Amino acid sequence: MKKIITLSVFVFMLSCATNPFTGKKTLAFVSNAQLFPTAFAQYDQFLTESKVVTGTAKAEMIKRVGERIAVAAERWLDANGQQGYLKDYKWEYNLVNDPAVNAWCMPGGKIVFYTGILDVAQNETAIAAIMGHEVAHALANHGQQRMSAAYIQQGLSVVGNIAITDAKSRQAFNQYYGVGSNVLGMLPFSRKHENESDKIGIYLMAIAGYNPDEAAELWKRMGARSNGQAPPEFLSTHPASATRVKNLQAEAATAKSEARKFGVTQFRPIKNF
Repeated sequence: MKKIITLSVFVFMLSCATNPFTGKKTLAFVSNAQLFPTAFAQYDQFLTESKVVTGTAKAEMIKRVGERIAVAAERWLDANGQQGYLKDYKWEYNLVNDPAVNAWCMPGGKIVFYTGILDVAQNETAIAAIMGHEVAHALANHGQQRMSAAYIQQGLSVVGNIAITDAKSRQAFNQYYGVGSNVLGMLPFSRKHENESDKIGIYLMAIAGYNPDEAAELWKRMGARSNGQAPPEFLSTHPASATRVKNLQAEAATAKSEARKFGVTQFRPIKNF
């Protein structure tokens, strides 16, 4: 048992990367060299099975905003000593005809917006807030970290079953471990990623020339849309809308200050679609 624990700690120490945005060590049991090709293939497969919107003003807007956010990310990374960080990223931005209020980004920069989120966004600046958030997930390697955390969750389950020899105690462990590890481990881990992406994203949208004040307004609309039906924050993968609004309002001034470092002193006007 001691050998298993020692080996696990050793593997954990070797399987960390540094997040360039936070300077903190992050889990990296799976390398991007392994993860990106799989993500790209899954993205291509998704597009073949979906109704991709092309040639419309809104589809072009998604691509335009995405490209501006990607340029902002590269400028920020280059200015902070991370030249070449994005060399393996393959940015792609698509609008899919689907009523779901959702957008996502796969590892390596493959992004999808669903048409259902456009009515809540209402304007290009809000699209930039969403895009910045999704791009931030990719830049901070959150997919890599979630996969690594899942490996730890599974590994601890195996260790527990090996260490607990009494059948009744093992049954109790298995009964409570799944719920406990999710509520106390995986869900807070996911919420941390969401908060981190909100912060990085609001900086990126500001550097790209979009007013960061709109990010909080977007989440006010998101909160109103839920009509109080969202689950309690501690049982959710995402922070509550009110939490996000508060955090984004607190970050807006710093995001504007960061944008000024890149010569951005005015933002594009906010106009509804």
